Amino acid sequence: MAVLFNLFLISCFTLLCFTTNTTSLATTSPTITNPNRLVTKLIHHNSVYSPYYNPKDTIADRARHAIDSSNARSDYIWKKIQGVSLDTDDVRAGVIAETKHEGFMANISNGSGLLWTQCQPCTHCFTQALPIFNPPESSTYSKLPCTSSSCYRAPGSNCQASHCAFKQGYIDGTSVSGFLGTEKFTFDTSDEGITSIPNLVLGCANSVGGFGGQSSGILGLAADKISLVNQEGSKFSYCFGPIRDPQYSHNQLIFGDGATIQGSSTPIEILAGLYFLTLESISVGEKKLDILPEVFIMTPAGKGGVMIDSGTTLTYLPRGAFDPLNAEVQRLMVGLVELVSRPSYAAPCFNGVINRDLVGFPVVTFNFANGVDLALDVESLFIETSPNQFCMAVLPSIANDRTIIGVMAQQNYNIAYDIAGNSVSTERIDCELLES
Repeated sequence: MAVLFNLFLISCFTLLCFTTNTTSLATTSPTITNPNRLVTKLIHHNSVYSPYYNPKDTIADRARHAIDSSNARSDYIWKKIQGVSLDTDDVRAGVIAETKHEGFMANISNGSGLLWTQCQPCTHCFTQALPIFNPPESSTYSKLPCTSSSCYRAPGSNCQASHCAFKQGYIDGTSVSGFLGTEKFTFDTSDEGITSIPNLVLGCANSVGGFGGQSSGILGLAADKISLVNQEGSKFSYCFGPIRDPQYSHNQLIFGDGATIQGSSTPIEILAGLYFLTLESISVGEKKLDILPEVFIMTPAGKGGVMIDSGTTLTYLPRGAFDPLNAEVQRLMVGLVELVSRPSYAAPCFNGVINRDLVGFPVVTFNFANGVDLALDVESLFIETSPNQFCMAVLPSIANDRTIIGVMAQQNYNIAYDIAGNSVSTERIDCELLES
């Protein structure tokens, strides 16, 4: 028996599908390997391929979801950096059943580490649509002994009857505990095939407190040694295409040392599983904005700093950077579109249509160390909020003057993380080209 995965991207998160239904594997013969490069599909929350997709949702509904989830994520990041022990993992997933593949989904986030799923015997678990994974029924599952090096890397690890137990806490007070084991994982790949990886470490949770809904677990992409990223090497990359296009199906997540790392690279610093960069300036067209360099520097007290995040749709800037950008954007809009009042939104909004009224609008460029640029065209700089209205997709920071580079700013880029090399690379590309 193997654990079957199908990866999804929800808003700013990725979702994961578990199933232990052996019939789902009976008609195929997956390659069993430790692949140097594992390519999987990501499906955005608003994609027609997503189980979350609701054809009745309006443009305003989708914009509201993006704004609300981004604000919640920004608030979480502030709490994680400022007031939460680093032994506490990422905020837990809100997960639903994924009926197309008869499996389950759980959030993936850069801030999470351990991969876990519910297992029998379960003394305190929640109801899920498919049977809970039963390790004795799997010929490829093995409990991890206390002597394993992976045991020492697990959260809250301890030894029980010569086997490695774990306990994971989450920011919202929920927790999960059980034993570590190894299992063969089978992934849906981007070419509609499947591939299997033996002996991946996972947490087999026998007690899950505070979770609800129909989730089955969490897959982590943090930089710690027990996460899937480090089990499959020290590199991963993702590529987001135009998230406004519900038909786009080429978003990619790539694991392993064969992850596509091309283009220029800039240094990263990893703090609490989050990835921080050195942002030097912001330009609008050929004009470099008047922003003091210290605006982007993290202080010894932990305020400020610039992080890149796959868990936030919008981008956040401290006032010292947001105000000059806001002023320049509004100046350039004079004569193009009408500024409108939207008291509930902290960035400027305009009457008009992005692709019709902003032809030729200057590109906004985030200039990072080592000459790495992230260019935001109008599709990345503005978010459509109704059929004839749009707003800037950059907001003032909610707290602590932190800059967060969100998913919209990363559209049409392959973003590649080399954890061992402490660098991240950016390459502007059509994600479809990464499928080969």
